[in-house]
This record gives sequence, structure tokens and C-alpha cells, in this order.
Amino acid sequence: MRYETQPTASHFVNGAYLEDTEGELIEVVYPATGEVIARVHAGTPAVIEAAVSSAHAAQKEWEALSGTERGRVLRRAADIMRERNRALSELETYDTGKPMSETLYVDATSAADALEYFGGLAGSLTGEHVQLGGDWGYTVREALGVCVGIGAWNYPTQISCWKGAPALACGNAMIFKPSETTPLCALKVAEILIEAGLPAGVFNVVQGLGAVGAALVSDPRVAKVSLTGSVPTGRKVYAAAAEGMKHVTMELGGKSPLIIFDDADLENAVGGAILGNFYSSGQVCSNGTRVFVQKGIKEAFLTRLAERLATAKIGDPMDESVNFGPMVSKAQREIVKGYIAKGKDEGARLVCGGQEIEGNGFYIEPTVFADVDDDMTIAREEIFGPVMAVLDFEDEDEVVARANDTEFGLSAGVFTSDLTRGHRVIGKMEAGSCFLNSYNDAPVELPFGGSKMSGVGRENAKGAIEHYSQVKSVYVRMGDVESPF
Repeated sequence: MRYETQPTASHFVNGAYLEDTEGELIEVVYPATGEVIARVHAGTPAVIEAAVSSAHAAQKEWEALSGTERGRVLRRAADIMRERNRALSELETYDTGKPMSETLYVDATSAADALEYFGGLAGSLTGEHVQLGGDWGYTVREALGVCVGIGAWNYPTQISCWKGAPALACGNAMIFKPSETTPLCALKVAEILIEAGLPAGVFNVVQGLGAVGAALVSDPRVAKVSLTGSVPTGRKVYAAAAEGMKHVTMELGGKSPLIIFDDADLENAVGGAILGNFYSSGQVCSNGTRVFVQKGIKEAFLTRLAERLATAKIGDPMDESVNFGPMVSKAQREIVKGYIAKGKDEGARLVCGGQEIEGNGFYIEPTVFADVDDDMTIAREEIFGPVMAVLDFEDEDEVVARANDTEFGLSAGVFTSDLTRGHRVIGKMEAGSCFLNSYNDAPVELPFGGSKMSGVGRENAKGAIEHYSQVKSVYVRMGDVESPF
């Protein structure tokens, strides 16, 4: 099967597609060609009300099911998603511009993993008995209610399920607002969930820009907000959620360090740096874009990196042999070009790349700067594009201090053949999602999230359950109540 890029309607609310053309028009542009491939409308107040009211009404019934029953729906959805992986991957490629060589193996498959994992976990979400002498107590794990998920444009299918799966497993309803840049994929996730048996209203999709997100976040019927996005957006959403004392998960940006010691396996270190900078054309929040290379192997590293980057196949992302695609939008490419210009102006050495690629799509070459200083703009600010900054270092204490000298704390990586040193250095990293002799792995079984300005809370793994549920404690007295009067 294949999915049409133009959806049936803009929104998916209360188990069905819903259109309201009064909402602001959003054009969906295919990044490989610059063509408009679909049009949707932002949610109007009427659409937002329909989404929130249907979610609020459906949530209690969904929570009343046993965890096993809820899990069965999620696992069915995972099976359907895997059966339709190719169609979902094609749609993801049209939505984001990422090559099929990525989307076939990472996007819908990761979303299905989340549905399967949390579907399997749902039946195990129990409280505990606490003996208190002759009295006793017990705890009950309860849903929060209606959750709002706000997605980023780089992994639209995955993010909808990284947020939706734990929320639904715990008995919540979710309203998901995709990025206005990539609005197509979440609608298919909603379709599949209904097909798998999810009650209408439990997972709704509403399109829109910041105003729609703000309206959802500020609604008093919403109990929880989960955002994947930039730090500036996170600040605004976090502040708005705080007004209503809502639960929050913030998965924000990073400027993560990747430390390569001179005893590292060179091929693996270069491969890790490629995965941490050029996968998805560099549009990954956890990317290790500050690559600290010990001086003894610096030139060997740069030489081998340039050789391997020269073999990247750039082109039509629907061609499965292509492994490097366009930026998601013209605007994002312009931002990246601006950072490349700053890198040159501030004295970094351009090793390779640095040019946009002629044509209608939003392509830019994989770019590497060497001789980068810690205070250069390209070493301080998140670029969110295929630009690697290589920095020299001499000893462990020095590189640890420099690696942690950032407002961000999402990820960190270390390559070394000395595992004692590897664990020691990782232990000193001020980051939430770390890698040893690897980079950017994100299995659903491990929690994902950052510290410092990179966010609060965790997605995936058992830790996500704590962010989509709350614990009620009950004290049970077995004898008479003693009172002072």
C-alpha cells in the first residue's frame, strides 16, 4: 500500500478526520524538490475544543480498562505499523526529506517499538502494599488525565509514539500537535491506533503553529505537557504549563560533546562522529557536534573523516542507495549557512563541505571545521544541521571541564579502548543520554532526556511511566482512632 501525501483532512479528532478550513493554511513542502505536496489548516478554537472535550470524555473510560487490555491495543497498533512500514517510511521521507535508507529502519520501526514496549508494560503498572505495624497502606498508580504532546519536525512518527505510547499505557488520553513543518505522519499513527481498537478521543491530532500549542497548553482540562523542541520554545511552554501546575516533560536541544581519545579505534570513532553529526542531515537534538579529538590522532581522524564523507551519496531521498538527504526546509538551510559563515569568519579551518548544493531541494554539503576554539559560535550554539566542529585536547581533566562548559546537557559520548577511563569520563559528563564507543543509539528500553537547559523528565523505558502517572497512597487503620479531644 501507499499513502497519499494529501491527508483526508487536517486533524484527527474523536476517532475520525476533521476539517475546518477557517484555520490558517499550512503548506507542506517536500524538502528534496521544494514542491508543495499537501495543504492542511491550523486548528481553530472549534477544533481545539472538539479535541480537548473528546479527550477529556474518553480518558476515564480508557483508564478504567485493565492495563492488559490497554496494552493489547498498543501491541496491535505496533503490529499494524510494522506491516505498513514501507508506506509509513515513504510518507516520513516526503514529510521530512530524510532518505528512505534511514526512514525504513529508524522512524516507524522506532514508533512501533515504543507501542510494543509500553503495550507490554501496561499490565505491570501496579501499586504496592506497605505494612505499618498493625495498620497498613497501599499505593495506586493513576493516570494524569489529558496529556498534550508537542512534536518536533525531525522525527514526526517516532515522537508521536514516544509520547503517545507511555501516555496511553498509563490510561491517559493524548492530544498531539505535530510540527507545522511535518504535519502528515501523526495522522497515520492516529488512524492505526483506532484500527487497533483504541476508543475514539483517546488519541487526537491537531495541526497548528505556536498559537495552537499555547491554547492546548493553557486549557485547564489538560494535566500534562510533553514538548520536543528548542530551548526558547521550551521556556515558553514550561512557563505556560507552570501557570496551571501541570506536569511537564521537556526534551530540548543540545550542543553535546563527543570525546575521542588517542587509543580509540579510528574507524569506529569516525563512524560515531558521522552518526553524531550527519545522520538525518545533522537534524538530531542529541548530536555530538563538539568533537574533541586528542592531539595525537587529530590529523589521522580528519583525514579518514574526509575520506569517508566523500563517499556519502547525496540525492533523491526516495532512492534507497542515497544516504544523505536535504535539510527539512529552506529556512533551516539558511540558518545553517549562516553558522558556516560565522565559522569561517571566526577563524575555524574548513576541512570539507560548506556549500549548498545547486537545485530545487534544500541540500547542503556535510561540513567539517577543525581548529575550533571553545568560544567560537559554532562551538557554543546548536546549529541543527550537518556541521561538525572538531576541537583539540591534550588530557582527560582538561577535556572533561571543557566538555561540560555549556548550558546544555542532553548527550555525551566517549571513544576509547580503555574501558576504565571510558566509564570514568562518562561518569563525569553532565548529560542525560550518554554513549561509550557508540553514538546516537536510542532503544526504547533506555531512558532518553537531558539535564541543565536540555530539559526535564525522561522519555522511553520504565522512567517514562513516572512522567505519565501519579501515585495515590492510602493509609488503612485496623483499630480505633485516638484523638486528643
